[in-house]
Amino acid sequence: MQTNPHRWFGVGHSGVSASRTAGAQAAAEAIGGRTPKAVFVFCSISHDLPALLAGVRAEAGPDAAIVGSTTHGELSSDAATQGGVAIAALGGDGFNVRTRAAKIKEHGQRATGALIAETVRGMKDDYKVLIMLVEGLAAVPHEIVRGAYTEIGATVPLVGGFGGDDNRFEGDFQFLDDKILTGSVVGLALGSDAPIGIGIAHGWHKVGEPMIVSKSQGPHIFKLDDKPALDVLLHRNDFKGTAEEFFKQRGQLQPLGLSRRNGEDIRVIHAGDEDERSVWGTAEMTQGALVWIMKADRHDLINGAAQSCADALSHLDGLTPLGALAFNCAGRRVGLIEGGLDEELAVLRKGLRDAPFAGFYTTGEIARVRGASGMHHLTLVTLALA
Repeated sequence: MQTNPHRWFGVGHSGVSASRTAGAQAAAEAIGGRTPKAVFVFCSISHDLPALLAGVRAEAGPDAAIVGSTTHGELSSDAATQGGVAIAALGGDGFNVRTRAAKIKEHGQRATGALIAETVRGMKDDYKVLIMLVEGLAAVPHEIVRGAYTEIGATVPLVGGFGGDDNRFEGDFQFLDDKILTGSVVGLALGSDAPIGIGIAHGWHKVGEPMIVSKSQGPHIFKLDDKPALDVLLHRNDFKGTAEEFFKQRGQLQPLGLSRRNGEDIRVIHAGDEDERSVWGTAEMTQGALVWIMKADRHDLINGAAQSCADALSHLDGLTPLGALAFNCAGRRVGLIEGGLDEELAVLRKGLRDAPFAGFYTTGEIARVRGASGMHHLTLVTLALA
């Protein structure tokens, strides 16, 4: 089965250092001389961002909506880079686009998410999705996702990613049209007359017995199974050193699986306190939650990519995928850096049936297709369009 022949999706990628040239080059490849309705820009923070966006605008024309984020690395059906730019563009019949941005500190996390989600209000399209690009160092990021959910409920899925800065973790930027923002959420509400599919998978698996989060506050875990959380994690991993040594040898992360009705969400624990014997990450760990140590090797991560694609395409009602956006965790990139990035790209190309795709390596991923939860880590979220 085929979709509307008058709609299109294209991608471009550039690794050149001259920022305006890189933006124009990737945009020209993605747009291909057509008239875009939306252009997604994912690029390294090392670029001259005003020059890069000027190059994109020159190719996109005055009317296209431009949204984007700086990254921990870029990926597309052409390549995976760190220091480059990946661009996706779409247009033609059957697409409806609205955009909005809001500052997190001005409104608060939950209200910011709700404001962005207002872009969906009144859209009459058969299929809709809200794409959110968020400040990567935002505090209590799950509240932003919850805020969006409170506004639009369970009928409209959410996808997106938290921005990056080439693994510096100092600050990142979001783009809306020709504006460069920080500390913000940028949203693009996409309506379509053809199905939209979302895949969520990670490839990690449980190891050992489950644990109860017996004392926590926000992302901070003080006790697991009524014992000091740091002591429990060190014991479970048979590690005799300090918290600093433990997290350093693991690339500064310890995945925990958080029990959900439909499987596990991943929460990343990346630091510990020697004195109070506590640990913490960036997302909320609810007191009373059931968690597991999670592990994955390269093969598992690749399988997760294949599953994400398969899940996304399963919702397209048998139609051929037109193109896809991919929000891939920077922690997965670390696990695949030695040759595995090309292997994952090959799996994505095959899994998406050679449809063009573009995206970026994130600080965290957003995907909510059922229930109120939507915050993920070490996960690949795939948004496929028919």
